[in-house]
Amino acid sequence: MGMRFEDLDIPAPVREGIKAAGFAECTPIQAMTLPEALKGRDIAAQAQTGTGKTAAFLISIFSRMLATPSVGYGPSPRALVIAPTRELVVQIEAEAKLLCGTADFRIVSAFGGMDYIKQRDDIAKGVDMLIGTPGRLIDYLKQRVYSLKKTAFLVIDEADRMFDMGFIADLRFMLRRMSPYDQRQSMLFSATLSTRVMELCYEHMNNPERFSATPEKMTVDVVDQELYHVSKDEKFGLLLGLLKREAGGHYIIFCNMKSTADRLKLHLNANGFTAAAITGDIPQEKRMKVLNRFKDGSLSILIATDVASRGLHVDGITHVINYDLPQDAEDYVHRIGRTARAGAGGKAISLACEDYVFSLPDIEEFIRQKIPVLPVTDELVVTDFKTVSGAYRQKSGQHPKKAGQEKRRGRDSHMKPAPRQGSSQKGTEEKKRPRRRRKPPGTAPSPQG
Repeated sequence: MGMRFEDLDIPAPVREGIKAAGFAECTPIQAMTLPEALKGRDIAAQAQTGTGKTAAFLISIFSRMLATPSVGYGPSPRALVIAPTRELVVQIEAEAKLLCGTADFRIVSAFGGMDYIKQRDDIAKGVDMLIGTPGRLIDYLKQRVYSLKKTAFLVIDEADRMFDMGFIADLRFMLRRMSPYDQRQSMLFSATLSTRVMELCYEHMNNPERFSATPEKMTVDVVDQELYHVSKDEKFGLLLGLLKREAGGHYIIFCNMKSTADRLKLHLNANGFTAAAITGDIPQEKRMKVLNRFKDGSLSILIATDVASRGLHVDGITHVINYDLPQDAEDYVHRIGRTARAGAGGKAISLACEDYVFSLPDIEEFIRQKIPVLPVTDELVVTDFKTVSGAYRQKSGQHPKKAGQEKRRGRDSHMKPAPRQGSSQKGTEEKKRPRRRRKPPGTAPSPQG
């Protein structure tokens, strides 16, 4: 048996939150980091989403905040959590409000896309824990809505993603405006502790204790993986066959491009499946509505690009389907990890077509194993499916509305357009007559004048 939360020195209010969340036994990353974090040590941990890292840093921060009660709300939040995506911020905020239990902590989030004035006013009132994305946090910091001079706890979540998304300059901007590294507790979590991530640790943290839970191996070991080699033309028919074979599940389907995701949503809806897509350009309010439908089960199929592969945290996902094989090997692990939450099992199905099969060797080298290949049988591929392309383009290649306009224009082409009211051919000629230039004062008249 592994370490249990009751074996750790955790205050009663937080214990109630842990019990409400249904946690009993620590995950590997929690068992590694919690004992040292509860002592106040800085932490640098290799931990992927779905391994319980969020609970690890929240439990340790709440426990230490209760051990040193605040004298009241001030301009500096006591704890700052920085995350790369809006979805991850929302997930951390929800888990924080659950795990703090009966502790009277004021927890506020800040991220782009919605509620700008409300978020600013909430922060200005004073908070215990501020959770946000770098852009919105810096915006309010520059407006002096809050300060970081007395912030005692810092968490940088998914640090490698910060680098990938170009947030590292923003992150360093905030760290330079915080209290000295030896006057706060800092924790950093990353899917990989690369050289650039460790440089950030050594520059802005106090000799952090380093931990690694080998997340890649943990994820691939608990996920049942399948791979199908299929042509582009048969790809959608195979997807329909797989969805019918694996009926009753909760699916997330990954595509490499927004256009593919949008088209796939239309095709699935036309064939009787309830599906919605989230991509990088949809408004935040609409994104949240789609995710809430997916979380409460009213939406069974969510289609996403890699913008959501690390920011999506939903329990109960039974299947991850790579409609397109990712071109980055690490993204494969991040994708299939959506169905391996905190050690739970799941199924990952990948379709390798001629456009993206070239990334397969890199993926298998990264996960250090071969993905089992299954045959594509005629019974598995659906051929009599509906498409929606005809609803958008006629034989002429035009939108239906435009095609109708062209048809009417062609039907009446023998009729000359009537002149506008009040116009005449003479008037038209007069309009074409060159305009007489006005001579400056004092100019002598022309001989013809």
